[in-house]
Amino acid sequence: MSDSDGEYVADDLSDDEIQVSSKHGTRSAGPAAGSGTRGGDTNQGTSRKRAAWEDIQRSWDTVVEGADGSINSAVEGLREAGKRKRLLRDTTPLQRGIIRHLILILDLSFAMVEKDLRPTRYLLTLRYAMEFTTEYFEQNPISQLGIIGMRDGLAVRISDMSGNPTEHIERLKTFRDQQPNGNPSLQNALEMSRAALFNTPSHGTREILLIYGALLSSDPGDIHETISSLITDRIRVSVVGLAAQVAICAELCSRTNSGDTSNYNIALNEQHFRELVMAITTPPVTRTKKQSQSSLLMMGFPSRTLGVGKTMSFCACHSKLSRGGYLCSRCDSKVCSLPAECPACGLTLILSTHLARSYHHLFPLRNWVEVPWSSAKKSKSCFSCLSPFPEIPKEERRRFSAGGEKNGVGNGVVGKDGVVVVEGMKGTSESGRYACEVCGKHFCIDCDVFAHEVAHNCPGCQSDTRGMIGDENHGAALDGLRDGVREGNGDVVMVG
Repeated sequence: MSDSDGEYVADDLSDDEIQVSSKHGTRSAGPAAGSGTRGGDTNQGTSRKRAAWEDIQRSWDTVVEGADGSINSAVEGLREAGKRKRLLRDTTPLQRGIIRHLILILDLSFAMVEKDLRPTRYLLTLRYAMEFTTEYFEQNPISQLGIIGMRDGLAVRISDMSGNPTEHIERLKTFRDQQPNGNPSLQNALEMSRAALFNTPSHGTREILLIYGALLSSDPGDIHETISSLITDRIRVSVVGLAAQVAICAELCSRTNSGDTSNYNIALNEQHFRELVMAITTPPVTRTKKQSQSSLLMMGFPSRTLGVGKTMSFCACHSKLSRGGYLCSRCDSKVCSLPAECPACGLTLILSTHLARSYHHLFPLRNWVEVPWSSAKKSKSCFSCLSPFPEIPKEERRRFSAGGEKNGVGNGVVGKDGVVVVEGMKGTSESGRYACEVCGKHFCIDCDVFAHEVAHNCPGCQSDTRGMIGDENHGAALDGLRDGVREGNGDVVMVG
């Protein structure tokens, strides 16, 4: 049986061509001696450029066994590094549009039957669209969302613009049993999205998120005119591609985002696809001077009626019989759920919790810093969940007791409230501890993720009651004015 690793030599090659081709090495042995020439190149001083597949880094090559012979510690380290990677983002306070109006466009064409993303592009896109809908309203409770599909060269309206995530998810579930077919029409989908966003108020943002899996677009007219109309209407477009980069999508994102090309990304795998989609849940930064101008927005905080012992009545939003609901603070019309716009008087109806959850985008929680072993002795458990921290290794204890570290800090810099920030450390903490630079408390990685992605508040800072004694009356007086100017009928005028 012949060696399968040998080089293939065609039968019709001449003697000179056979000598040239035999100078190159194989994959296992590497480039052979004298392999500086390639084909007819006579420059003997140049070295052959390595191909991309020759420098592949396999994930199992980076796994190192622990002291006990297992890889549990290495797996936990990789998992912790993945969690911290999501948290190390820019936390600079910027002016953002917290009242958003977004249209989600899904590609339902023939290109979505591909199985490069498991189980298929189509089913995975529907699943991530449902997760995006839930997360979008969790992060932007006073925003609106609409969903449009592209199939058979037409734009299909999946759900109308509304603030109820249940309606959008129920409509997306009906498309699970359908099959993607036909060509996508990018122009038709953009025109339908533009028509849906045309009547939205000027104080909110106008955005389009396009999940595109095809490499073509069947358009009835000139799509460049549509792009110019989107720019005139101040509509921003973000694209997540599932195949190769398309030139018209790159131009669409660049022109509608003032030349910024970071809004067009290509998904590499399932996890990367989900990260790109979930990144859109953060409100965009306000760039133009017209959008940054302060304006007054009137909102109402309605009272809930349970309807116990009362007769059923029709709601003003869906004309359905129900006992419970929310009564508008201005005209006493009943709506089913919040946030919503009163169908009778047009007043925006929200809860105070919705408004509070929208503010964390304007004042994001600062990233917590890694705690070195030299500062780990001040805590034995997480301040939030009380889970025990790893013990300080004996080698580190000997080094501290021998005075190897000056003041127990090493290469770190003492920050605010005695928190040590280690130079060069960015990512995972060697001690498994992460410290808030404001209160100096130590937390575990799970509490770090929960505080930055769910609570958006530091438990240590919230539990610090110093300076609050004697200010209860003053704080109570400010509660009614913190979110706006309260009027006599229960309405609140928002400034900003």
